[in-house]
Amino acid sequence: MIKIKIFGSTPPCARCKELERRAMNVAGKYPDQIEVTKFDAFSVEGDKYGIMLTPAMVINDKVISAGKLISEEEIEKAIRKEREV
Repeated sequence: MIKIKIFGSTPPCARCKELERRAMNVAGKYPDQIEVTKFDAFSVEGDKYGIMLTPAMVINDKVISAGKLISEEEIEKAIRKEREV
């Protein structure tokens, strides 16, 4: 199971919501293989990864992006890389 963690602000900004939407769209292409969870950037979980900028994405405990909105293609590329490991 690939675990995607989305970190955003509370309340969520438009970019944070969009990153979550994109992650969910990509996850939908891999039924029962990807779990997407949302966290506040200023939480214990956010501290664990050193998240300082939102939106941010972590895939399998690796920070993929922080402070920028990445595309669905970039998310898929990161997922494919994790599946090869």
